[in-house]
Amino acid sequence: MSATSPLNSSLRYPSFCSTDECTKLFLLPKFEASQTKLLYFARGGRIRCEIKNFENNSQNLGIGFLSKTDYIHSMQNFSSVSIAAASASELAGKSVKRVCLFYTSETKALAERVAAESDAIELRSINWRTFDDGFPNLFIPNAQAIRGQHVAFLASFSSPNVIFEQLSVIYALPKLFISSFTLVLPFFPTGTSERMEDEGDVATAFTLARILSNIPTSRGGPTSLVTFDIHALQERFYFGDNILPCFESGIPLLKNRLQQLPDSDNIAIAFPDDGAWKRFHKQLQHFPTIVCAKVREGDQRIVLIKEGDPQGRHVVIVDDLVQSGGTLIECQKVLAKHGAARVSAYVTHGIFPNRSWQRFNFDNGGNPGTGLTYFWITDSCPLTVKEVLNKPPFEVLSLAGSIAAALQI
Repeated sequence: MSATSPLNSSLRYPSFCSTDECTKLFLLPKFEASQTKLLYFARGGRIRCEIKNFENNSQNLGIGFLSKTDYIHSMQNFSSVSIAAASASELAGKSVKRVCLFYTSETKALAERVAAESDAIELRSINWRTFDDGFPNLFIPNAQAIRGQHVAFLASFSSPNVIFEQLSVIYALPKLFISSFTLVLPFFPTGTSERMEDEGDVATAFTLARILSNIPTSRGGPTSLVTFDIHALQERFYFGDNILPCFESGIPLLKNRLQQLPDSDNIAIAFPDDGAWKRFHKQLQHFPTIVCAKVREGDQRIVLIKEGDPQGRHVVIVDDLVQSGGTLIECQKVLAKHGAARVSAYVTHGIFPNRSWQRFNFDNGGNPGTGLTYFWITDSCPLTVKEVLNKPPFEVLSLAGSIAAALQI
């Protein structure tokens, strides 16, 4: 921070902790004209900004949210004139939508992180019970209390066994005279089964989209669906008119993480195939790009570099999901063979059936031929997060902030 900053010289920008505890960091100087102050708080890796007027019994005039990047940028360009103008004209008029957030047992930890992002989100539980025959015996406690409220449900369709019980709740909540209903399904699980190649193939992605499209409407209208990095772009057209899909992405989390790396100025992005390039290249176009491709040699399919040069770069392989991981490992090997200094990977959805995450090794300090420096995933698949937590090269980037923001739409 420069010496000309109007902030007290003893104040520093906060270190973004991983805890959900809300800690007051500092108080900006009082504005002479409006007697207004801005309070900044660290919460779940984000900054919350509250405007308070100390001549009016500390009344909240508005609440806004800043990412770490926005916070640092704003502090570097801070001026009391711009802050005073923004406080009156921009944040004061914003209203915060209070949301009752329900969750399943798999998503409890993520739901708690989402609630920690905003005081406007209240967690509500469901009794997930079963009858003796194994079928669901479900109960929504104090259901009358959510009448007239904005309600959301954080789902995880990790297996067919849990989908039916969650759908039962998803269909029931909009009927409880609520103001609006939002279904947050971070991972749309049947996305890789989106097309028919032979007569008789069943496109289960379309089937699931039709089921979700028939969720009953609430008093506020159709259900909103929030999902992240759906596998095939055409799947957004599978949903009917009774649901409003909101397609979000985990790529902003990756970009923020890359900015924190010591070699952030030496990053190149590699796509394992043309499909990944189509999905993500526009969000990552300011990085040097490498595109790989699978080709058949005899009875084998091998990965080759189609365009781009990894020489001397920290190359990050980017895709929407990983299952067995075979393609990513082949990409890592070919990038290392062509001179990459380090190789890391990012996927929004770490599915890893049959514990296939165990195939990925840590490079032990920068040997790309032996493993990955980082393997970033989000917490869209909660069961995977429990398995890979604190196991290098894996690092989890939480969707909590993105989900909390989407619930305010």
